[in-house]
Parts: sequence; C-alpha cells; structure tokens
Amino acid sequence: MKLSSTLSLLTCGALGLTSCQTGPSLKELAQARAVMEEGIRNEAKGNYFIGRRYYKVDYKMWGYLRKPGEPWSDSRLVMFNEDRTLAADRALNAIGSDNGFEYKVFGHFSGQDVYEPASNVIYPEFILERMELLTQTPGPIFKNRKALDPQERYYPNPY
Repeated sequence: MKLSSTLSLLTCGALGLTSCQTGPSLKELAQARAVMEEGIRNEAKGNYFIGRRYYKVDYKMWGYLRKPGEPWSDSRLVMFNEDRTLAADRALNAIGSDNGFEYKVFGHFSGQDVYEPASNVIYPEFILERMELLTQTPGPIFKNRKALDPQERYYPNPY
C-alpha cells in the first residue's frame, strides 16, 4: 500500500469517518483539532463533564471524561455506575452504538475504583445521573486509528 493511501486511512480513522475515500490531509486534521481545541477553551464552566464514548467489544469501561475547558489529555477513562440511570447506548439496548459520540455528562466520581477483568485495569467509578448528546461527529482526540476500532484491544490516552 502506498504511503499516501496509508495516511488517508489513518486520518479517516482518526476523524472517525467511515465514508472517507481519500481522507483529510494532515493540514485538515490539524485544522479539525484546532477547531476542537478552540471549542474546548470556550466551554462554559459548570458542574458537569464532557464525555467521549469509547466502546471496545471486550472491555466494559464507558469512555473518557474531562472537566469543561480542560484538554482531552487531562481526561480519565472511567467505569459508569448506572444504578440511577442508564448510559445512552444501554438505554437503547444497542451497546456501543454511540462509539465516538460526545456527551455532556452529569454525575460525580464516587471515590471508589472498579476492577475490569478483561483489560486487567482499575478504573475510577463515576455515578451517572444523566447525559445529553453534544455531537455524533466530534473532533479527533487520538493519533492512532486503532484507538477507534471496537475490535482492537488497544486504548491510548487522548492527546
């Protein structure tokens, strides 16, 4: 495969685009990140989190949470406690159907940690109270397209 084709596939995956043929250029990818980062800087402060659903077939963590105005590099991969309300995909009985979506998430960290045996990782527990969909096509937060593939047993930190 040619390097340009490989880069196109990688950038399409980084952006979460499924119908991308040639993919965005590196310049377009950088512009998308810049727009996303500007949006983050302009987020209203408040008692909520921004969540990015991160679905992996073999793992049970929910995804990344960050405080409004903070970069994705400061986010935490969390496990939801859904005793009060179900996460959006579970409420629809369509687990993982919202992979990559971004939400405004309300609730709090319990201070407890939850062991997830498939990944052999301990995640902070977040008590979910409610969530609101912000976008189904948020900006790119990962450098590697493997991060977006639900079948891959790979999960990096956002940059």
